[in-house]
Amino acid sequence: MRGGVILTALLFAAVLVAVLIGQVDIGMAELWQGLITGEGPGALILDTIRGPRVATAVGAGAVLGLSGVIFQTLLRNPLAAPDIMGFTSGAGLAVVAATALGVALPMPLIAACGGLAAAVLVALLSWRRDAATPPLMLILVGLGVGFAASALTTFSMTLLPSEVAADAQRWMTGSLAARDWRHVAQVWGLGLILGLVTFGQLQALTALELGSDLAAGLGLNVERARWGLAGTGVLLAAVGVAVAGPIPFVALMAGPFSARLTGARTLGGRLAGAIAAGALITVLADLVARAALSGIQLPVGVMTGLIGAPYLLWRLSREMERGEL
Repeated sequence: MRGGVILTALLFAAVLVAVLIGQVDIGMAELWQGLITGEGPGALILDTIRGPRVATAVGAGAVLGLSGVIFQTLLRNPLAAPDIMGFTSGAGLAVVAATALGVALPMPLIAACGGLAAAVLVALLSWRRDAATPPLMLILVGLGVGFAASALTTFSMTLLPSEVAADAQRWMTGSLAARDWRHVAQVWGLGLILGLVTFGQLQALTALELGSDLAAGLGLNVERARWGLAGTGVLLAAVGVAVAGPIPFVALMAGPFSARLTGARTLGGRLAGAIAAGALITVLADLVARAALSGIQLPVGVMTGLIGAPYLLWRLSREMERGEL
């Protein structure tokens, strides 16, 4: 409980600092004046410059964090995450390919189709007729699918005009530049719906965490529950990708970080903690990316990559020590 309060407080503090600090800093008095009166530099910051960007970062980080903890719980492996398993790369490929081909469909729908297609491909390539598929095989196959999707994305960019291709390259790194309130409504609206769907599946996920045999003994339709949860996790990741690009490592880090900080023992507490942790990681990474170097705004994915790559290596070394790899 105390850890959850600390995590929530950290998130609120990060959001406040992210709104105040940027290429042009403002004070609390100006921010408060803009909030109350709708006038002055505070209002401009809140309405146009940084308010939508920070709100989008919170929403994108939240859905990625929730998606990551779903897969980590479902597969009972800390390396299981939509970015590691290629689902976010599939969503990104679908968006870039649709742009190159001139397909005029809503971006969340395109990203969802790409993410689901990648998930189905991973399942088909790792399917074993004679036995259950080991989680590690799913992860390794997902890595291969993700690399293939990234290569196809790079090829798709060659079909785009140079300016569009440059924007697409920045977006594929993970970017929150030029976000507006439409992006906020999109990620928060769809994220809320999918979040409710996730918590509606909480009992099934709790049973699956105990193991397939025990879950089946409790009367759960294991295969249907797995596919339902996996589909929800992929859609959550696709919603984040649609507004911010395939930001790396947020989904991988959010669950373990929140579990270590909050010490939550219930699955519902871990899911809620991952939501807050994903938002916190994304907001702080974006703050550093746009404010660390004067006159330069880096994509948020650069910062999450710098944080996440060492974490991934550390996690791999831990799994090897345990004999899991």
